[in-house]
Amino acid sequence: MNLLEVQDLKVSYGGIRALKGISLNIAAGELVALIGSNGAGKSTTLKALAGLLPCQGKLHLQGKSLLHRAGHLRVADGMALVPEGRGVFARLSVQENLQIGAYTRKETAAILEQELQQIYALFPRLKERRNQLAGTLSGGEQQMLAMGRAMMCKPRLLMLDEPSMGLAPLMVEKVFETIQNISTQGVSILLVEQNARQALQIASRGYVLESGSITLSDDAASLLDSAAIQKAYLGS
Repeated sequence: MNLLEVQDLKVSYGGIRALKGISLNIAAGELVALIGSNGAGKSTTLKALAGLLPCQGKLHLQGKSLLHRAGHLRVADGMALVPEGRGVFARLSVQENLQIGAYTRKETAAILEQELQQIYALFPRLKERRNQLAGTLSGGEQQMLAMGRAMMCKPRLLMLDEPSMGLAPLMVEKVFETIQNISTQGVSILLVEQNARQALQIASRGYVLESGSITLSDDAASLLDSAAIQKAYLGS
């Protein structure tokens, strides 16, 4: 059974159909890339999955229907979104931002503290700045914080929306290394990324979204080798 099953997902803004009935699936522990041009509907897809937009269709996480569940309940079910632009709480400290990520958790304070330390091990920079206001961090540090906050939800499915946007090349490499590290821990990942080449290089499979429709899906290596994909998305 796939961890995530999406069938005929539709989203409309007024009279405009942003998603025209897309279907995709993600297996447990799988890293899947969703690529496409600006305006194709990638961010809309993630927001619909996270419960931030009304939608139609079928949406199951490990066999459980999530279609009519509120966003915060989907977090408790094991689905976490790192939004485009990071969305950190600027006037709270790094540690407070991370602790907010565990708001749906029912474990003891000791267990949550242990997992906080695991996040600090994954993101040493955050530990160094744990008492610093999140709004004073660099863009790359804020991206780390947003990812760490999502990991504090203990997600089964982590959704990442443009994690490299606006980052220096060295920080982009660090972010993608971290995504791979998270994947090796058994967390399923749905990665939306404008840098299609880099996304496909770390993914096992990929979907191509065009004008609200999935037009192609294949293993990542085949998509990288596709002449049409290279011309449209890979700059060659």
